[in-house]
Amino acid sequence: MKSKKQNCENIIHGVFLILGLITVGCVLLITIYLIISGIPAIREIGLVDFLFGKTWASTAADPQFGILPFILTSIYGTAGAIVIGVPIGFLSAVYLAKIANCKVRTMIESAVNLLAGIPSVVYGLVGMMVLVPGIRKVFGVPDGASLLAAMIVLSIMILPSIIKVSLTALEAVPQEYEDASLALGATPVETYFKISVSAAKSGIAAAVVLGVGRAIGEAMAVMMVAGNAPNMPSIFGSVRFLTTAVASEMSYSGGLQRQALFSIALVLFLFIMLINAALNFFLKRETVK
Repeated sequence: MKSKKQNCENIIHGVFLILGLITVGCVLLITIYLIISGIPAIREIGLVDFLFGKTWASTAADPQFGILPFILTSIYGTAGAIVIGVPIGFLSAVYLAKIANCKVRTMIESAVNLLAGIPSVVYGLVGMMVLVPGIRKVFGVPDGASLLAAMIVLSIMILPSIIKVSLTALEAVPQEYEDASLALGATPVETYFKISVSAAKSGIAAAVVLGVGRAIGEAMAVMMVAGNAPNMPSIFGSVRFLTTAVASEMSYSGGLQRQALFSIALVLFLFIMLINAALNFFLKRETVK
């Protein structure tokens, strides 16, 4: 009997190991493919001209492939979405985990789940029909399709990831931590933010990373509300993100232009890898302390 149980555990262990190796292998394959496809264009254009050039004119008679506007737009747009979305998502998670009654929590969680299931093209359509004209009217600008519109749409799109992961992390905090804090005279609000949130900070940080990944990797919704023009970033100006640069030109690209689009995808991939590596570094440092 014991031998059967051991064999079953070994089989399950082997299955999980294989699945884990498949996941790692997929990441390695994507990395290798992007490097092989993207490096030739960077070599031909030049690394400095490619990363710091301010003009993208891939179909001109004298083509130029500077992606600095795309890089800055992606950074500003993602940062703006995080500044708007993270506080709302985090505070919503704290409210749902610690304050809301059962009926309110069920209703809000259902809305969050529905928000997570809405296709990105629907976000873009609503943003194009409602948000863009609203920005044009409120701020008196010629065109509401702008970086600001992209920030607002992205901040809404990252809310489900932040709320659900933060909520799970907060619920995993042992009740004894809060009971001890309350017994020492702390108020419920102090307990929630100084004890529960502190204990769940790694999970909340993971939620932020998922939000960053969703924001920096979104293409369709951003393309519909940002104007998709290769300009240097301006809050009320039409802009193009790294993702939309690839999506908007890949269908008709060829030669050096196509290789340059793969190079943009490589830069985007490296951005996400650096964000994850930086977060893991800081979390491990906090754990050691």
